[in-house]
Amino acid sequence: MLSKERKAEIIQQFGGSPTNTGAIEVQVALLTERIRNLSAHLEKHRKDHHNRRGLLLMVSRRRRLLKYLARTDWERYQRLLQALSLRK
Repeated sequence: MLSKERKAEIIQQFGGSPTNTGAIEVQVALLTERIRNLSAHLEKHRKDHHNRRGLLLMVSRRRRLLKYLARTDWERYQRLLQALSLRK
């Protein structure tokens, strides 16, 4: 779970302003942070299948958003991948 402070920090970093939560970069960055936290949880609790399903849903949502961004604006897509240390 993300703290309010961490979430606000991510929104500020990728959205430019604290109210710009709908930007693709912000959505992907927040999903990436949640995915990383949940992955760490699942390394400890291997049999937690309910959260594993949630993780898979988040990964597929992030993949769809990245696919849209790559199709519409390749430059922003490349910058986002580099900023989040994602591979494609």
